[in-house]
Amino acid sequence: MRVIAGTAHGTPLAALPGEEITRPTIARVKEAMFSSVQFLVPGARVLDLFAGSGQLGIEALSRGAAFADFVDVSRQAAEVVRQNCRAAGVAARARVTVKDASAFLQSAAGPYDLVLLDPPFGHGTLGTVLPALPALLAPGAVVLAESEGTALLPAGAGPLYMKKQYRYGKILVTRYELCAP
Repeated sequence: MRVIAGTAHGTPLAALPGEEITRPTIARVKEAMFSSVQFLVPGARVLDLFAGSGQLGIEALSRGAAFADFVDVSRQAAEVVRQNCRAAGVAARARVTVKDASAFLQSAAGPYDLVLLDPPFGHGTLGTVLPALPALLAPGAVVLAESEGTALLPAGAGPLYMKKQYRYGKILVTRYELCAP
């Protein structure tokens, strides 16, 4: 697993072994995700919730995001994120928090321009965290949610609505946007 583009292009990133704690995003899925938000990323404040290895938030920082919050409930995963941020040269623009996603969202300050969600599959987690996001989003914000292809995701949550879904084999990426006030 490597950073695809930007200042840290080609930097190898570590991940915890197995898929119990982290499940790295496939390179072609990651490339497609960032192609869809390429003009939003420069200068953006990013939230990488369920960070795992941190590869999505690090990709955003490498492509010019101003800041990224990385959140994972696993202390081991958080240490890997810190290590990967240092390796990619983006640690000064990153904050890593060890906390449950729902608890973090209750105390987060925001606003975020881009939220990257890659929770454990098969637990319905996206349906529980999406309603907490609108209060933390900047105008024009985008949420990209990665899930298993069979997931049934809500059409929206308050002013957050599903804009488009992209399928990549067994992976589904759902784009949510904030309605204009």
